[in-house]
Amino acid sequence: MTVNTHERILKAPLAKVGELIDRLASPDDPFWPHDRWPAMKFNGPLGVGVVGGHGPIRYFVEDYSPGRSVCFRFTAPQGFFGTHAFEADELSPGTVRLRHIIEMDLIGPARFSWPAVFEPLHDALLEDALDRAEAFVSNQPVHQREWPLKVKLMRGALDKGRKVFSVLKKK
Repeated sequence: MTVNTHERILKAPLAKVGELIDRLASPDDPFWPHDRWPAMKFNGPLGVGVVGGHGPIRYFVEDYSPGRSVCFRFTAPQGFFGTHAFEADELSPGTVRLRHIIEMDLIGPARFSWPAVFEPLHDALLEDALDRAEAFVSNQPVHQREWPLKVKLMRGALDKGRKVFSVLKKK
Protein backbone atom coordinates (compact mmCIF):
# COMPACT_ATOMS: atom_id res chain seq x y z
CA MET A 1 0.00 0.00 0.00
CA THR A 2 1.32 3.42 -1.00
CA VAL A 3 0.39 6.29 1.30
CA ASN A 4 1.22 9.91 0.52
CA THR A 5 0.14 12.70 2.87
CA HIS A 6 0.38 16.48 2.70
CA GLU A 7 -1.09 18.74 5.34
CA ARG A 8 -1.10 22.29 6.59
CA ILE A 9 -2.25 23.74 9.89
CA LEU A 10 -4.39 26.79 9.14
CA LYS A 11 -5.39 29.54 11.56
CA ALA A 12 -9.01 29.90 10.47
CA PRO A 13 -12.47 28.69 11.38
CA LEU A 14 -13.51 25.27 10.07
CA ALA A 15 -16.22 26.87 7.90
CA LYS A 16 -13.63 29.00 6.06
CA VAL A 17 -11.32 26.02 5.42
CA GLY A 18 -14.32 23.90 4.45
CA GLU A 19 -15.09 26.39 1.66
CA LEU A 20 -11.87 25.29 -0.02
CA ILE A 21 -13.15 21.73 -0.32
CA ASP A 22 -16.67 22.77 -1.33
CA ARG A 23 -15.43 25.06 -4.11
CA LEU A 24 -13.08 22.52 -5.75
CA ALA A 25 -13.36 22.66 -9.55
CA SER A 26 -15.87 25.53 -9.39
CA PRO A 27 -15.40 28.64 -11.57
CA ASP A 28 -14.15 30.54 -8.48
CA ASP A 29 -12.05 27.73 -6.95
CA PRO A 30 -9.50 29.40 -4.63
CA PHE A 31 -7.79 26.11 -3.67
CA TRP A 32 -6.72 24.16 -6.74
CA PRO A 33 -3.57 25.69 -8.33
CA HIS A 34 -5.08 25.76 -11.85
CA ASP A 35 -2.77 28.64 -12.78
CA ARG A 36 0.24 26.29 -12.57
CA TRP A 37 -1.27 22.81 -13.09
CA PRO A 38 -3.98 21.15 -15.17
CA ALA A 39 -7.38 22.24 -13.86
CA MET A 40 -9.55 19.88 -11.83
CA LYS A 41 -12.75 19.35 -13.82
CA PHE A 42 -15.94 17.36 -13.22
CA ASN A 43 -18.95 16.45 -15.33
CA GLY A 44 -21.19 18.28 -12.84
CA PRO A 45 -21.12 20.06 -9.50
CA LEU A 46 -19.08 18.51 -6.71
CA GLY A 47 -21.04 15.61 -5.28
CA VAL A 48 -21.00 11.84 -4.90
CA GLY A 49 -20.77 10.16 -8.29
CA VAL A 50 -19.44 13.05 -10.38
CA VAL A 51 -16.64 12.03 -12.72
CA GLY A 52 -13.57 14.02 -13.59
CA GLY A 53 -9.92 14.53 -12.90
CA HIS A 54 -6.92 16.67 -13.71
CA GLY A 55 -4.48 15.99 -16.55
CA PRO A 56 -4.09 12.22 -16.99
CA ILE A 57 -5.41 11.52 -13.48
CA ARG A 58 -9.06 10.39 -13.57
CA TYR A 59 -11.42 9.69 -10.69
CA PHE A 60 -14.95 9.96 -9.40
CA VAL A 61 -16.26 11.34 -6.11
CA GLU A 62 -16.82 8.37 -3.83
CA ASP A 63 -17.73 10.28 -0.68
CA TYR A 64 -18.42 13.92 0.11
CA SER A 65 -19.17 15.62 3.41
CA PRO A 66 -19.70 19.33 2.64
CA GLY A 67 -17.29 21.59 4.48
CA ARG A 68 -15.37 18.62 5.85
CA SER A 69 -14.05 16.13 3.28
CA VAL A 70 -14.16 14.74 -0.22
CA CYS A 71 -12.82 11.35 -1.31
CA PHE A 72 -12.05 10.43 -4.91
CA ARG A 73 -11.62 6.90 -6.30
CA PHE A 74 -8.98 6.59 -9.07
CA THR A 75 -10.01 5.28 -12.48
CA ALA A 76 -6.76 6.21 -14.29
CA PRO A 77 -3.86 5.94 -14.86
CA GLN A 78 -3.89 2.20 -15.25
CA GLY A 79 -2.51 0.49 -12.16
CA PHE A 80 -3.63 3.13 -9.63
CA PHE A 81 -6.08 1.33 -7.31
CA GLY A 82 -7.22 3.43 -4.40
CA THR A 83 -8.31 6.87 -3.30
CA HIS A 84 -7.19 10.39 -2.68
CA ALA A 85 -8.99 12.72 -0.32
CA PHE A 86 -9.05 16.18 1.17
CA GLU A 87 -10.04 16.47 4.84
CA ALA A 88 -10.52 19.47 7.13
CA ASP A 89 -10.23 18.62 10.83
CA GLU A 90 -10.77 21.23 13.54
CA LEU A 91 -7.96 20.87 16.06
CA SER A 92 -9.27 23.68 18.26
CA PRO A 93 -11.50 26.70 17.64
CA GLY A 94 -9.78 28.70 14.88
CA THR A 95 -7.19 26.01 14.09
CA VAL A 96 -7.80 23.49 11.31
CA ARG A 97 -5.64 20.79 9.76
CA LEU A 98 -6.19 20.58 6.00
CA ARG A 99 -4.89 17.28 4.73
CA HIS A 100 -4.62 15.44 1.43
CA ILE A 101 -4.10 11.68 1.58
CA ILE A 102 -3.47 9.16 -1.16
CA GLU A 103 -3.92 5.49 -0.24
CA MET A 104 -3.48 3.18 -3.20
CA ASP A 105 -2.06 -0.07 -4.42
CA LEU A 106 0.18 0.17 -7.46
CA ILE A 107 -0.07 -2.61 -10.03
CA GLY A 108 2.18 -3.31 -13.03
CA PRO A 109 3.99 -0.33 -14.60
CA ALA A 110 2.36 2.02 -12.06
CA ARG A 111 4.81 0.64 -9.47
CA PHE A 112 7.51 2.48 -11.44
CA SER A 113 5.60 5.44 -12.94
CA TRP A 114 4.29 6.63 -9.54
CA PRO A 115 7.67 7.14 -7.83
CA ALA A 116 9.51 8.20 -10.99
CA VAL A 117 6.99 10.61 -12.54
CA PHE A 118 3.68 11.06 -10.79
CA GLU A 119 4.79 11.37 -7.16
CA PRO A 120 7.22 14.30 -7.60
CA LEU A 121 4.66 16.18 -9.71
CA HIS A 122 1.89 15.35 -7.23
CA ASP A 123 3.99 16.55 -4.29
CA ALA A 124 4.69 19.90 -5.99
CA LEU A 125 1.03 20.33 -6.96
CA LEU A 126 -0.19 19.62 -3.43
CA GLU A 127 2.24 22.07 -1.85
CA ASP A 128 1.06 24.70 -4.36
CA ALA A 129 -2.57 23.93 -3.37
CA LEU A 130 -1.79 24.21 0.33
CA ASP A 131 -0.01 27.52 -0.30
CA ARG A 132 -3.22 28.74 -1.98
CA ALA A 133 -5.27 27.49 0.99
CA GLU A 134 -3.04 29.40 3.39
CA ALA A 135 -3.33 32.56 1.29
CA PHE A 136 -7.13 32.19 1.09
CA VAL A 137 -7.72 31.88 4.84
CA SER A 138 -5.26 34.68 5.69
CA ASN A 139 -6.35 37.06 2.88
CA GLN A 140 -2.72 37.29 1.74
CA PRO A 141 -1.23 36.92 -1.74
CA VAL A 142 -0.30 33.40 -2.81
CA HIS A 143 3.34 32.53 -2.21
CA GLN A 144 4.59 30.95 -5.48
CA ARG A 145 7.12 28.41 -4.25
CA GLU A 146 9.98 27.34 -6.48
CA TRP A 147 9.65 23.76 -7.66
CA PRO A 148 12.48 21.26 -7.23
CA LEU A 149 14.75 20.92 -10.27
CA LYS A 150 13.33 17.48 -11.12
CA VAL A 151 9.80 18.93 -11.28
CA LYS A 152 10.95 21.87 -13.42
CA LEU A 153 12.64 19.49 -15.88
CA MET A 154 9.65 17.14 -16.04
CA ARG A 155 7.22 20.05 -16.50
CA GLY A 156 9.42 21.45 -19.28
CA ALA A 157 9.51 18.10 -21.06
CA LEU A 158 5.74 17.64 -20.68
CA ASP A 159 5.01 21.14 -21.98
CA LYS A 160 7.30 20.60 -24.96
CA GLY A 161 5.65 17.25 -25.69
CA ARG A 162 2.17 18.85 -25.60
CA LYS A 163 3.26 21.53 -28.07
CA VAL A 164 4.67 18.93 -30.48
CA PHE A 165 1.53 16.81 -30.17
CA SER A 166 -0.76 19.79 -30.84
CA VAL A 167 1.21 20.69 -34.00
CA LEU A 168 1.05 17.09 -35.23
CA LYS A 169 -2.67 16.91 -34.41
CA LYS A 170 -3.37 19.96 -36.62
CA LYS A 171 -1.71 18.36 -39.68
